[in-house]
Amino acid sequence: MTETYGVEVEDLGSRTGRRRSSPIADNVRGETRLVAEVDRSVRYHRPLTVGLVRIANDAVADAMARSLRSMDFMAEDAGDDYLVILPELTRSEGADAIERLLDLARGAGAIAQAAIAQCPEDGTTSETLIDAVRSSLEAGRSPRDTIAARKCSNEPVVLDPAMRRVYTLVERIADTQMTVLILGETGVGKEGVADAIHKKSSRRDKPLIKLNCAALPETLLESELFGHERGAFTGADKRKVGFFEAADGGTLFLDEIGEMPLALQAKLLRVLERKVITRVGGTTEIAIDARVVAATHRDLEAEVHVGRFRHDLMFRIAGFTLVVPPLRDRLAEILPLAEHFASLAASEQGRPVPALAEDARAALTAYSWPGNVRELKNAIECALVLRGELPEKLRDVGQRGRPVVPASNMRGQLAEVERAVIVTALDAEDQNRTRTARRLGLSRRALIYKMEKYGLKPSPGR
Repeated sequence: MTETYGVEVEDLGSRTGRRRSSPIADNVRGETRLVAEVDRSVRYHRPLTVGLVRIANDAVADAMARSLRSMDFMAEDAGDDYLVILPELTRSEGADAIERLLDLARGAGAIAQAAIAQCPEDGTTSETLIDAVRSSLEAGRSPRDTIAARKCSNEPVVLDPAMRRVYTLVERIADTQMTVLILGETGVGKEGVADAIHKKSSRRDKPLIKLNCAALPETLLESELFGHERGAFTGADKRKVGFFEAADGGTLFLDEIGEMPLALQAKLLRVLERKVITRVGGTTEIAIDARVVAATHRDLEAEVHVGRFRHDLMFRIAGFTLVVPPLRDRLAEILPLAEHFASLAASEQGRPVPALAEDARAALTAYSWPGNVRELKNAIECALVLRGELPEKLRDVGQRGRPVVPASNMRGQLAEVERAVIVTALDAEDQNRTRTARRLGLSRRALIYKMEKYGLKPSPGR
């Protein structure tokens, strides 16, 4: 069933102030709703279109929100960007819906841009979908463009001989039914290897479902893995499909499996051996066909020795083991990765891609990167926000000491840091609040609130 889209537009082009009764939610509610809709889409294999609309006219944005179906949702993102969540719409249907919003803006004499991403094709988490739709918007791809040519996959930067060997092995094992265990320090890129295994397998057109075993308590983790029946526990007001069922025909990536409680390890072992699951609170066995890829930063043999991990489960998940080396052992990849992350971040911020100065390149290669690829990515993004400067810890590579901050002073110091970052971003954007908000990943409303909080009076007309 399709609901109609439509709204009366009366002289919207002349009004720019956000009304108190705005139908647009704040970014926190938007993120919460997106997480819920992505979860629903993944579990029940239902289509979901996520749009991003850029428009500087608040009244027209309000009219857009009011024109949506009752099941749709519109929320602030960053700057003049708005997140549009469209459940039960395919890519083509979602593109039509977003184009109608653009037509509404054009009819009111307002300038607007938009892009879309689709779950699960462009991602199965809220973060990956947001990244996809932001990249499409910054690249100037219209909703229709994403139908003709889906966003190209982000190919990994593989230059180091050890990483080449890892990806050569990925090619060989991708199309087998073997379980795979990926080992490596936190932040080295284990999830990227799991993505490559799925994309190069015959299961590529089926879901790739990801679950971080360290992120949930034992009782909730069991329900997420195997699902639950209505009434299984307090708050279980309806049946819920688990991640094993959602990944049927595809791949289930269990990140940080070394954190899984022992009692749940026994249940997982049974599922892997029998290829059936039983929902929490249920009695019926349900056949599943999901290939399991697991990852951990822990030494599982040592965990087995101290009794924190089952010996039989370790052998069951390690049908084939891949070891991803830390970034400090992949020196040839540091600068290409830095340039890659700089390009992505600049695209998202709508800025030219900056060149890495010689001193920055030297600092990047000299640093040991204990946080690996994840730390490098964060450092580059931080550097762009701070007008091309490297974070302090990279300028002083040899300095390892860190001052101990008393708990009573932490809040004040955090506030000082936040205020300094806002001032720097405002200066970099010539005091333009919209561009500053987008640079900082805030909505305009949130930026203005913080400016008032820190006594940074906005200039008239900005």
